[in-house]
Amino acid sequence: MRKLLKSKSGQTLVEYIIIVVIVALAAIAILAVFSDTLRAKLGGAVEELGGDSSAKDQALQKDSHQALKDLDKDGFGN
Repeated sequence: MRKLLKSKSGQTLVEYIIIVVIVALAAIAILAVFSDTLRAKLGGAVEELGGDSSAKDQALQKDSHQALKDLDKDGFGN
């Protein structure tokens, strides 16, 4: 009987892991689809809060794929 309970406990853990992986993949897909829009909105918010408007213009000139390629190994753009 105890062996049956341990088996179900392991099965439940695997099911939770699968759910977490599916949610993570969905979040990554949603961010990938809306990344350019999010970057534009955040750039506008930074400008309104007193940030550098030239930084916003530079960020909007590149698409998200190019911006990721330009990141160096420390995570800072060139």
